[in-house]
Parts: sequence; C-alpha cells; structure tokens
Amino acid sequence: MTLSDSFSQLDDAALVRLAVRDERAFEVLVNRHAAGVHRLAASTVGSGAADDVVQEVFIAVHRGLKGFRGDAQFGTWLHRITLNACYKALQARQNIPFEGAPEPCAPHNPVNSSEQADIRDRLAAALQTLPPEQREAVSLREISGLDYAEIAAVTGAELGTVKSRINRGRAALREWLTQAGLKP
Repeated sequence: MTLSDSFSQLDDAALVRLAVRDERAFEVLVNRHAAGVHRLAASTVGSGAADDVVQEVFIAVHRGLKGFRGDAQFGTWLHRITLNACYKALQARQNIPFEGAPEPCAPHNPVNSSEQADIRDRLAAALQTLPPEQREAVSLREISGLDYAEIAAVTGAELGTVKSRINRGRAALREWLTQAGLKP
C-alpha cells in the first residue's frame, strides 16, 4: 500500500489537516470532490464554463486551507466556495457579449449525446429562470445530493426555508420544462 493509498482511506477532516503541508493529501481531496464540484458548476454556469469554475474553486480551497477552522464540514465549505465561484463566473459573463453556443463535449454516441446535451441545456436554461435562492437550493439538492440540513448549513437559511425553496423551485422547473415540451 502506497502513501497515497493510505491518504485515500482518511476522512475529509484528516485530509484537510494534512493538506496544509502535504500536496498528496490535497490531491486526494481534489480527486474525491472534483466530480461533484463539476456537476454543481455545470448546472449553474453551463458545461462550457464549468472546468474554469472547478479550477478556480480548488485554487481558492488550496489558498484557504490554512484558514479553514473546521467549524463546518469540509463539504459544506467546498459547496459554498463552489457557489461563490459560479456566481462570480455568471457576473463576469454578464459583462461579456455572447459569442455563440458553449463548446460541445466529445460525444461517444452522437445521437444520444446530442439529445442529452439538449436536455442538459434546457434544464440549465430552466434553472437560470429560478430566483437565485431557489436555484441554489435545488442545485445543491438535485445535483450535489446534499440533504436539507446540509443545504441549510451551506446557505445559512433555516431548514423550513430550504424545504420551501426546493419545493417552489421544483414546481417552477416542472412548469417551465412542460412549457418547453419536455415531460418532467
């Protein structure tokens, strides 16, 4: 068993403590959480900008590790950093003129990939119609898979408020997708 393998057996809290001085521990954190960060970023800013957001997130995490006190779970802190990076990217995009569609992903099956990309684009467009608080709560629940209490910790909202935002957001998404010709 290598040292990297032994790092992968540690929980996030232990890895965070080690990652302050050991890049291998940080690498394990990145590998463990990158896919989830990417899913959340892609749902918020679109797949074309998600890679840049993920990079910004882990740069911010690396810089902030020394100051991370552990008052919240690492995952909660990471989701907050991810959402902040997404909002920063969306703000920057508003100041830049639209230059065409996002760069497509390399498809394995062109027909299926095209249909999936269309559905993802419609869902991303639908998410953008939600008020920011609802979009954030729905994304954290449906894309990141956080439970209501974790979403409350990330957003700083009361548990009942989180449930209400998710319920209202789901209803609005269902209506938007139905009007767009998709069966939710």
